[in-house]
Amino acid sequence: QVHLVESGGGSVQAGGSLSLSCAASGDIYTYKYLAWFRQAPGKEREGIVSTALGDTCRSYTGSVVGRFKISKDDTKNTITLQMNRLTPEDTGVYFCAARSGDCTAPFFDASRFSFWGQGTQVTVSV
Repeated sequence: QVHLVESGGGSVQAGGSLSLSCAASGDIYTYKYLAWFRQAPGKEREGIVSTALGDTCRSYTGSVVGRFKISKDDTKNTITLQMNRLTPEDTGVYFCAARSGDCTAPFFDASRFSFWGQGTQVTVSV
């Protein structure tokens, strides 16, 4: 079992920045591949950033490259998503997710992830 607790999020104007954190606990040695997904109203959940605790595995989806940056603290089993130059299209509920396996594609297939956080809202206004 893995427990994921997200924090951060909130509301910001377009062009602003927000930071999200995800603290993982439990069997993180098995489920060390963590990712951020988001779900906008009326849209499917999409994966945006993938990383791994104790590993160099990392991947970004195209729409966030150059704007979002993932970092991690392996000693605290925490990943942090720094989101810059936010646009209204970034609005949605952001979820942290964990999976086992290895550093291979597809990185953002939600069905590969066994554990999910409760989600945190990000709202970007014009």
